[in-house]
Amino acid sequence: MRAAAIAEAVQTLDDGRFLADLRRRVAIASESQAAAGAPELHRYLDGEMRPSLEALGFTCAVFANPKAGAGPIMVAERIEDAALPTCLTYGHGDVALGIEAQWRAGLSPWTVTVEGDRVYGRGTADNKGQHSINLAALGAVLKTRGALGFNIKIIIEMAEETGSPGLRDFCVAERERLRADIFIGSDGPRLSPDRPTIFLGARGVLNFDLTVALREGAYHSGNWGGLLANPAVILAHALATITSAKGAVQVREWVPDRLPNSVRAALADCPVEPGPDAPAIDPAWGEPGLTAAEKVFGWSSFEILALDAGNPSNPVNAIPPRAKAACQIRYVVGPDRADFLPALRRHLDRHGFPMVAITPWDRAGFAASRLDPEDPWVRWATASVEESVGMRPSILPNMGGSGPIDVFSDVLGLSTLWVPHSYAGCAQHGANEHMLLPCIRQSLAVMAGLFWDLGDRSRPAP
Repeated sequence: MRAAAIAEAVQTLDDGRFLADLRRRVAIASESQAAAGAPELHRYLDGEMRPSLEALGFTCAVFANPKAGAGPIMVAERIEDAALPTCLTYGHGDVALGIEAQWRAGLSPWTVTVEGDRVYGRGTADNKGQHSINLAALGAVLKTRGALGFNIKIIIEMAEETGSPGLRDFCVAERERLRADIFIGSDGPRLSPDRPTIFLGARGVLNFDLTVALREGAYHSGNWGGLLANPAVILAHALATITSAKGAVQVREWVPDRLPNSVRAALADCPVEPGPDAPAIDPAWGEPGLTAAEKVFGWSSFEILALDAGNPSNPVNAIPPRAKAACQIRYVVGPDRADFLPALRRHLDRHGFPMVAITPWDRAGFAASRLDPEDPWVRWATASVEESVGMRPSILPNMGGSGPIDVFSDVLGLSTLWVPHSYAGCAQHGANEHMLLPCIRQSLAVMAGLFWDLGDRSRPAP
């Protein structure tokens, strides 16, 4: 019967049911970053998720976000027996801005278009397509067995693309409602397109601005050049102290003391293979002595996201009054997040840049999280995936990106297993976002196997 459940899940792709569900969901322009998008956030939950989940025997409730102005949160539950294990899963129905004008001819962010092996549309990869795969797999198990054999609770939030404001407070307040034995969710990319991945956490993210503001107005460079300090030059030199010329972080409070042995062992089996349309890796960039996998999944990095001084689109012969850099730290478990900006202040002062102001972003960030790769749940999930698709998955201690995973591990105290269904070249957040049909097919099999095994009392999960 396990094989029958997997076959039924894959059949939803072959007979068009999966794509029909995805088309309805992608057509809802649930842009949480757009002020006008609020009605669509509610429509996704009440008009699409509620009927879809109630058809699978779930009861659904929609809650206002504890953070004023942020998108709502749905909790859906299917409780078969209080004595059975309970799984918590997650998805987000909000999407990044559609940026319609940037999509190539013949494509629209709000229309699912299949071309060859690609399924285009905003939210296909992040995250509507991913939680749609999980719902299809749950439906396949339910249809085959007649019951799941476990209880399941689903959180669908509508503010992830703005940093999940309010999600932590919601989970604190609803801790009892959300009590579970294991967390299994899907977001982010696989390590390589053709091999399943299980990641166990995420790098944290902290965004901030560095600003040098020296005077009120700009002054002619012919009259004042060589006499007035240039904020852009000062900022460039300050930024150059934060990493080496090849990107190695010099603020050592931001990086871990060492790479744990269990993490190093897991990453040894995780070569970085970005897939088609991805950029070539710069092998000399980043922390020396680490492999590519260790740099992006086991270490911290610093990025300059944007620079601003003067008028870049129409430069004039004037010394600008100010310069600003938008900056970001991606970090792993170990370093103290609370000390990141104080450590940067100390670093800049030591190097002679007290005039550089540090301003954290108002937008919420994410904390770092990581389940030990030797955890029994990891062994259970690895065996399940291998049985379903005939290959061992990549086990990532944490993904290189960030997400609200710490809410589930720290607030709810759960072991977290993330099984992503996208790939690094999916163009999420950009134009022409897409999923790959082979990934969808394989992921339907993987998730049906995991959910089947979770309800199989002959081989109890941890």
